[in-house]
Amino acid sequence: MNLRYALTAAALVALAIGFWLAAGTPPDAVQGEYVRIIHVHVPSSWVAFLAFGGTLLGSAGWLITKRARFDHYAAASAELGVFFTALSLLTGMIWGYVTWGIAWDWGDARMSSTALMFFVYLGYLALRRATLNPVDRARRSAILGIVAFVQVPLVYFSVVLFRTLHQTPSITTEGSTMESSTLRAMLFGLFAFTLAYAAFTTWRTRQLIIEAELTATDAEHAGSAVTAPTLGGRP
Repeated sequence: MNLRYALTAAALVALAIGFWLAAGTPPDAVQGEYVRIIHVHVPSSWVAFLAFGGTLLGSAGWLITKRARFDHYAAASAELGVFFTALSLLTGMIWGYVTWGIAWDWGDARMSSTALMFFVYLGYLALRRATLNPVDRARRSAILGIVAFVQVPLVYFSVVLFRTLHQTPSITTEGSTMESSTLRAMLFGLFAFTLAYAAFTTWRTRQLIIEAELTATDAEHAGSAVTAPTLGGRP
């Protein structure tokens, strides 16, 4: 079976199981049923970090090898990263509103740093669209894709470096403060969302490769149609 189809099937099954497990977790004593937002919010944040790491690797791969496949993978991974960051921000706003009574607070380190990361990678995608030459686009995007990744550890450790609305990590080397079934469901959700990222990225990378091949073919055909002007039947 084609790897893309296998990954897609595995991701769909894993997501279905993950949501089933999440539905069976008990409500929280304080947050009630809203605690289940964690099963989308946390995996979305994780996949965003993973995707931007993929952009970092793809960017470095292109700079080292100049192979277009690395550039296409970096672009596909960045698109998925932006999508999952938006999903993380949206679910976080909903969760914050029902938990803290406020959907957004620029004074919160995690919220503001995540928003900044989101807009920087939107800029990465805009840069790709604004640069027509494929080599220039790959080079500029690779540099930005590497530099922008510095935000990922800053976002992750923001709740440790700054004590604002967001609590410190619930899972540490010393254990977890989460209820056991909720923790298991969330960890499985991380696995399911990771499979979804892998499936989406393989499909999107393949699509970008085909688009680049078609663009190159169209340019070649357009160039072959241009002939030198003649005067009086003589070139």
